[in-house]
Amino acid sequence: MNTTTLLAAGTAGFALAAGGTHILGRLALRWGFTDRPAGYKAHGRPVPYLGGIAIMLGTAVPPVVFLGLADRRAGAIVIAAVVITLLGLIDDLSPLSPLTRLAVETVAAGAVVLSGVQATVTGGWLDGPITTLWIVVVANSFNLLDNMDGALGAITTVSATCLAGTAFVYAQPVVGLLLCTLAFAGLGFLLHNWAPAKVFMGDAGSLFIGFVLASSAALLVTGRSTETVIAGLLLPTLVAIVDTGIVVVSRKRAGRPMMRGGNDHLSHRLRKLGLSTRLTALVLSATAAAAGVLDLAMTLGWISPLIATISGIGAACVLIGLPQRVRVYPSVRPETTPAIIRERRQ
Repeated sequence: MNTTTLLAAGTAGFALAAGGTHILGRLALRWGFTDRPAGYKAHGRPVPYLGGIAIMLGTAVPPVVFLGLADRRAGAIVIAAVVITLLGLIDDLSPLSPLTRLAVETVAAGAVVLSGVQATVTGGWLDGPITTLWIVVVANSFNLLDNMDGALGAITTVSATCLAGTAFVYAQPVVGLLLCTLAFAGLGFLLHNWAPAKVFMGDAGSLFIGFVLASSAALLVTGRSTETVIAGLLLPTLVAIVDTGIVVVSRKRAGRPMMRGGNDHLSHRLRKLGLSTRLTALVLSATAAAAGVLDLAMTLGWISPLIATISGIGAACVLIGLPQRVRVYPSVRPETTPAIIRERRQ
């Protein structure tokens, strides 16, 4: 793949996401598709959804136009991710039951696995179910991570960029192009989502981003050693996994419901330490960039897969454990917080 094609596709992805977010945001306001302040949510005015649709278009359309997605596995990822976007959109407009969401997500992830994407953790038949479960968990982890202005857009841009580099090193140009357009689409959306946000991506966008990153990471480690698989799955998604781990551990210790929204995520703990919303987004994206660079260094052979694996697991444990010292529960108001599977925008 030449540089001209890559730049043209990236520019198209940026333009579609930036322009689409502006147009769809205005339509969402007109139609009343907004996230209204309530309970633990910090924004003081209704903010329109539908930004996730623009991210999906900016990511999926350029690869189809420029390459036709001749790669069967990359094509399966795009098609399944579009289905996930529609699922998220429906959930944004009229909340679905957790069982319905998980069922559709599992079918979509299973379709990706059947196309040939299998993280070779055991080398046997269990790899299929493990990969399916991983994709579903990571997609929902990114959904939970979308809880502060600018954070997920910035994380998406750096994570997709680093993972695209891994794809090109592994001679997977179609997946590389898909990840490049995701990075540019995230940047285009960020123009409207940087604090104070004018548009939210909603579940449609966060589930799409998580699904594409998780599926692409699984594709890139298919057929590789166990150490490479673990590092290759964990590092590109580290911030989302850590954030989910923080919430699970802290709520279990406090005896709080797991499926209830709250401001006890990593981003909220950084805010408690005095960081601004914008600086919090930058810190989270810098963490994602460091993990992505470590993954790329392993791919290039600069460090061994074992060292990358140990570093990734060690960093995850530290990042999950340390934030527990920051108290956030007094600011959570459970009596006004709806019991839902996703964390709505803070």
